[in-house]
Amino acid sequence: MTTDRRSFLASVGASAIAGMSAGCARQVAAAAPVAPTGTGALRGLAPADDFLFDPGLSYLQTGSLGPTPRPVIDRTVAVWHELERDPSALGYGTLQSQMEDVRGKAAALLGCGLHELVVTRSTTEGINWVAQGVALAPGDRILTTDQEHPGGRVNWDFVAKRYGATIDAVAIPPGENDGAAIVERFAKAIDARTRVMSFSHVLTSTGLRMPVAELCALARRAGCISLVDGAQAVGGIAVDVKQLGCDAYATSGHKWLLGPKGTGVLYLSDGLGDRCEVIALQDGRAVYTHSSGVTSIPSVHGLGAAIDYVTAIGIARVEAHGLALHRRAHAALSAIRKLRVVSPADGPLASPLLTYEMPTAVDASALVLRLREAHRIEVKGVPREFLNGQRVSTHLFNDERDVDALAAALRAELG
Repeated sequence: MTTDRRSFLASVGASAIAGMSAGCARQVAAAAPVAPTGTGALRGLAPADDFLFDPGLSYLQTGSLGPTPRPVIDRTVAVWHELERDPSALGYGTLQSQMEDVRGKAAALLGCGLHELVVTRSTTEGINWVAQGVALAPGDRILTTDQEHPGGRVNWDFVAKRYGATIDAVAIPPGENDGAAIVERFAKAIDARTRVMSFSHVLTSTGLRMPVAELCALARRAGCISLVDGAQAVGGIAVDVKQLGCDAYATSGHKWLLGPKGTGVLYLSDGLGDRCEVIALQDGRAVYTHSSGVTSIPSVHGLGAAIDYVTAIGIARVEAHGLALHRRAHAALSAIRKLRVVSPADGPLASPLLTYEMPTAVDASALVLRLREAHRIEVKGVPREFLNGQRVSTHLFNDERDVDALAAALRAELG
């Protein structure tokens, strides 16, 4: 980070933030990284000192929690300091109105109208709102997959128990990366009583990018609501909800968007109409309403800065970088005899997430700790209900050295 940029961010204080909605936001975007890190062909897209990682750490865990870069942290903290000068006047005044600018940025990012976009605290909260708002009756059916994150499933478990609905789960075995087969299974599972199709854009278990547009078209033909869990997509790959054709799309701000923890957004399409009535949205879809209550004002402003940061680099560029690292990791890990890479190697179903399975004799979760403590590499242990393995998720700050270090560490540990 340059001295000029540090000076600019440090100077964002009381007087500056009061007028920071348009002009200053452009300055933050202009201050986004331009100097890559690393020395190889797959260099990182951001300056290393934009991130606060412990020295020597290779962070391959964006799919769980993304690291927030310094410019975003600085913006968040500066807003908090400004808010406390006069909490009521500013919290219900300038800073509140500027949160609607953040809403506008999120709507532009997803390709929807401002009136279709709601700020939430997480992907799970967004899915909870949709599950709560859809009127179901005994005998109604909810169609999902057997690879959903618990945050995208427990809500439907609750709804099914409360209203006497039934959950049908389409099987997607890890390692079977066939989009047409997935669509065919959904088509066979859907029936006249199916009211909702709820599934992930990118599977948390394997990183498989689902054939979302085809599945949403299937839902439309069947007259049921399509809800997409986009926790592992937005910020890492390009997302246009209108092109996908979904009725609702929930995502988080604290994974691939690199925003403050406890932020998210929810898209509710015009076409959804009154089929989803949410208590928190009865007074409108602004960030603060009488039905939603007060939110974390600094965090919402930080989310706006995070969107600026990622979009200044360019989502297409970020996605291409993540997929290039994915291909490098896929090749390197596939060459390790004791591993089975279950994610697609390349193509339309690949994403920046990559999962590999280990022999039953290896405790994948214990090896997560070993990689952290002995090799300074952070990965995720995949929940055992999916498989005995690990998941890596590379983002704009990673480079080929992170991938190569992981492969070397796994070869050393597995023999």
